[in-house]
Amino acid sequence: MRDAALPPAAVAWFGRPSSVWWGFAAIHVYFLGWMASFFLAGNTFSDTEQYRQWAMAGYNPADLHGAISPWVYPVLAQIPIFLANIAGPGPYLLVWTLIITALNAAGLFVLTRGPRRTTGIAPAWWWLFFTAFMGYLSFARVEGITAPIVLVALLYAATRPVAAGILLSIATWIKVWPAAVLVPIVIASHRRLRIIACGAAVTAAVALGTYLSGGLPHILDFLTNQGERGMQLEATFSTPWVWLSVLNIGGSKIADNVAINSTEVYGPGANVAAFLMQPLLVLAAVAGSALLLWALRRGAEPEELFLEGALMMTTAFIVFNKVGSPQFIIWLAPVVVAGLTHDWNRWRVPAALLMGIAMTTFVIYPLFYTPLIHANPVMATVLTTRNVLLVVLLWWSVQRTVELGRKSGARSAIRSA
Repeated sequence: MRDAALPPAAVAWFGRPSSVWWGFAAIHVYFLGWMASFFLAGNTFSDTEQYRQWAMAGYNPADLHGAISPWVYPVLAQIPIFLANIAGPGPYLLVWTLIITALNAAGLFVLTRGPRRTTGIAPAWWWLFFTAFMGYLSFARVEGITAPIVLVALLYAATRPVAAGILLSIATWIKVWPAAVLVPIVIASHRRLRIIACGAAVTAAVALGTYLSGGLPHILDFLTNQGERGMQLEATFSTPWVWLSVLNIGGSKIADNVAINSTEVYGPGANVAAFLMQPLLVLAAVAGSALLLWALRRGAEPEELFLEGALMMTTAFIVFNKVGSPQFIIWLAPVVVAGLTHDWNRWRVPAALLMGIAMTTFVIYPLFYTPLIHANPVMATVLTTRNVLLVVLLWWSVQRTVELGRKSGARSAIRSA
């Protein structure tokens, strides 16, 4: 491990690729044991109960609903959700956990092999430490499926941008957030037309498969279902209403939206904020893309630009999102791991910020979520701290992207002088 106050023998051990696999085994055996306390009794954990109900209901494109919630994911999410039911509903959680474990192993393999055999070790340990806090979410959400796919795509992006584009397009049709990573790669890569073509081909294949199965009219249902949400409790912009609820001002409250299995904030102006969040998110995405184009035209180095851009866009997708579920923090991990692999010193600040975000999120869920939904002031403070750290991370990524453009422009001016 870098900059660690450890004996030389310990530093040498942690620096070996084999040691990372021991760490991987320890983390994943722990979470397999945690999940065993549920699946040995035929139960599930957290959102996997919703997934199991969808899987048990079978594919019905005209009405894909569970008893808990309507379908809220892009169509390819059905593949892992239905695959986990291959052995029946009893061991559903076990199979789901093994699928994510296999994907994480593939991500770690790519991270610690070839040209990254040395540079990938410390980032791999960071990822494992992050998983120690966020595993209760990553092993129980679709994010656990998409995160290792995005990590592999980012590691390939500089040398195999077309393969990265295909992986990110597939991941986007599982959960929308990888689009925040795909956009900076399209902007920064010299092979952007090929990447766009591959993304279009993946989308066409998904549309064709959905059409043949009779579900094409419902292929975008996940967008309309999300649009009906209010301001979710954990969302960054929900923070004022959280404190209004704590202080019992203006009839503000925290309550469940039973229709979509969500906890939301209610109070003066909350509905207006929920309505405005969608266009605000679009505006943030457009502004981020414009900033990346500016930096690229100023001569920014492509690999650093798409990594910084991926962090900026993904963080913006969280900060300007009216949903803000705790598992969204998992979106940031692949970007930071890839950044640490590219330049450890440059990425230490966002890595430290994200680890703080992961720790506070762990306190929120699974430790003390119940006090939070009952407007406990201590937990409101923890949530506020987490949200402030997210805003700081977004600001850091914007500043770094601006700096890339300015430095590149200054170098160009010197060369032309």
